[in-house]
Amino acid sequence: MWQLASGVFFGWSLGTNDAANVFGTAVASRMVRFWTAAVICALALMLGAWLEGAAGMETYAALSSGGGSLQTAFWVCLVAAITVTGMTWLRLPVSATQAVVGALLGVGAWTGDIHFGVLGKVVACWVGTPIGALIVAVAVYFLLGQVINRLHLNMFQYDIGMRALLILAGAYGSYALGANNVANATAPFVGPGMLDIPTACLLGGASIALGVLTFSRGVMMTVGGGLVKLDAFAALVVVVAEGITVHIYAMLGVPVSTSQAVVGGVLGIGLVKGIRTVNRKTLRSILLAWVSTPAVAFALAWIAILFQRSVG
Repeated sequence: MWQLASGVFFGWSLGTNDAANVFGTAVASRMVRFWTAAVICALALMLGAWLEGAAGMETYAALSSGGGSLQTAFWVCLVAAITVTGMTWLRLPVSATQAVVGALLGVGAWTGDIHFGVLGKVVACWVGTPIGALIVAVAVYFLLGQVINRLHLNMFQYDIGMRALLILAGAYGSYALGANNVANATAPFVGPGMLDIPTACLLGGASIALGVLTFSRGVMMTVGGGLVKLDAFAALVVVVAEGITVHIYAMLGVPVSTSQAVVGGVLGIGLVKGIRTVNRKTLRSILLAWVSTPAVAFALAWIAILFQRSVG
């Protein structure tokens, strides 16, 4: 049972990083207070994990062709947690899914226990996530903009409406986060039989929520304010685009990067408002984190298994 500690640790690290992907834009634009965002995010993601987290669990169970072992699950979650925590300390949004898959490949390099057909499906969705979110963001920007313009709201009405919509969109994005990403935290323990799927969804959702409530502010500010300067409407569009994109993948049973979805949405806003508004230095740092995450997780997992075999 002690092996579960690494899954809880990974869930916590995921929450510290990925809360930024649903409320970072709203918090950075000062439309929603941090603690309001954190509490709503924690509650909504636990609901999403409980109601729709099972499909992603099944995908990860299929990724390890032999079902895996408790020892493998422990190392995968521990390595992924260390990788994500390191990126969070650097205030960079990072893909927990990439960390898990990198760790699985590192272990699989020793055991040969990887289903490459399922892996190909997951990796293909990594590519589609930011592109899809960018397209959705551009479409939502123009469609929602037309609706709001036709309402002829005064400044006070607009401000109240934006705050309410940002909270609703953030709650939906948080629900999608829980539904899609809970598998990252506890799915490795389903294959070996330590957890059934409902318990894994509940435990994973709770550990992610704990991370949101304790250590998520720094990455929120990087995502929300560092890449593109966002007004309230643009922040709303980004969160809606992220929620729609990630929820679609959750229903397909493919855990994807909420970080990539949000950055794709933010870049969509950057294209609409003019590419010069994009902070290219921050964008380069984020892209570097995306590339390095699976590589670092792979290397750490490979070293961990080497260490285990040398002392065992």
